[in-house]
Order: sequence, then C-alpha cells, then structure tokens
Amino acid sequence: MAGSHFPLARALGIWLALVATESVHGVVRRLVLEPQLGDLRARQVSVFSGAFLIALVFWLTLKWLGRQSVRRWWQLGLLWLALTLVFELGLGRATGTSWDRIASDFDPRRGGLLAFGMLVIAVAPRILAARRDLIQDRQRAA
Repeated sequence: MAGSHFPLARALGIWLALVATESVHGVVRRLVLEPQLGDLRARQVSVFSGAFLIALVFWLTLKWLGRQSVRRWWQLGLLWLALTLVFELGLGRATGTSWDRIASDFDPRRGGLLAFGMLVIAVAPRILAARRDLIQDRQRAA
C-alpha cells in the first residue's frame, strides 16, 4: 500500500482521528446513554451513531489522500479495519474485558452490533471516495 502516490502517513493520521472521535463517542455513551438505556441498549444505539461519525470523519478527511484507484480505497478500508480491530481487542483486554464479553459485542445473536460498525469502516472509504470524486478515472467503474 505504500505506493509512490499513496500518503500512508496521512492515512494513519486519519485513522488516529477516527480512533479519537470514537473514543470520545464511547465516553459520551457511557456517561449519557448507559444511565438512560442500560449497557446493552446503549452499545447497540451507539453503533449507529458511531457509523455516522465514521462516515463524517472519512467525508471530512479523505480528500487529504488525493485521488486513488478503486483498489487503493478498498485497501485503505481493510487497513483501517485491521488497525481498528487490533485497537478494539487490545483495549478491551488491557481494561480487563473478557474474551467472551468482547465476542458478544460482535455477535448479533447476543445483541452485539459492532460487526456493523466494522463493516462501515471497511466499505465507507470506497463509497465516500466515489461521492467525493476521489477515484482515478481508469478504475472508476470497478
């Protein structure tokens, strides 16, 4: 992914902005939503507000990366997904959260909707790049 026209440092900077935004979002969820809705329902609601924030961060920052091929946008989404999963799992374990509790956040059968948020991270760069006219012409149709 570190091709001659791909600003990897900027991509990592955008991901850090995403993590900071979602961290603040998590604090607000715990302070505002959890007392009102309870833990599970607050986590479920926050997946959708979090998806909106993810899209907003990407909308505001993708232009900073310039025009890229469709393939690069998919690669970027997968890179951000991988980094986010490592961050989420690492933070969860570092704070003493059990593997079962972490897994429940991703399991719709147990009320977890976090997989939806991860899907947004993976696909939003490609979709929003097209909307912002940031896809190189030769691969625009892919």
